[in-house]
Amino acid sequence: MKLEQLFDVRGSISIVTGAASGLGLAMAEVMADNGASVAMFDVDAGGLETAAAKLRARGSSVATTAVDVRDSDALRRAIDDVATRNGRLDVVFANAGISAGPGHLTEVGNLTAVQLPSWQNVLDINLTSVFVTMQAAAAHMKPRKSGRIIVTSSIAGLRSEVICGYAYVATKAAVANLVRHAAVELAPYNICVNAIAPGTFLTNIAGGKLRDPEIARQTATLSPM
Repeated sequence: MKLEQLFDVRGSISIVTGAASGLGLAMAEVMADNGASVAMFDVDAGGLETAAAKLRARGSSVATTAVDVRDSDALRRAIDDVATRNGRLDVVFANAGISAGPGHLTEVGNLTAVQLPSWQNVLDINLTSVFVTMQAAAAHMKPRKSGRIIVTSSIAGLRSEVICGYAYVATKAAVANLVRHAAVELAPYNICVNAIAPGTFLTNIAGGKLRDPEIARQTATLSPM
């Protein structure tokens, strides 16, 4: 198979969660620009429509759904609706995620200071919603024996990253192994399951704090180059 065929997304039906900004928007954008029909999910309805309008203005095929991924039933319905409306589901990118607050270099981020409500909220978004997204996608892909599922993990899920909060590193490590597990099950159905593990990007995560010059400086010291 030629390279351009292997990575050809023209006409594919795709879903991206957390698509209003940051990495999710970048992934939705590159797929839409290359001919995919992209359903963009996000809890930020206003940001979602603004992002989608820019993509539509240059001829991309995108649709939007405002959904809180913590609501598992609503998330499943949204995925089912895309698959039903289009007759199939080719690509699902489970990207939605949030920060867990600062890492243990700060007093509020150390082990004994972590509050369970905050911990649970991060688990609901970063882990449970990813599982539900994968589960709902697989239900549509398995009968057709075709599909691609991608999940956003993090380098913080592969090693200790002191600037990241406990719940964040725990959930990102969990989704990495969740992907390994699902990849083995779904491979016989010709469904490829992968995770990406990005480093630091200037996105809106952590309330956009990475744009603060001092925090950016501290983050930069963790990178060899």
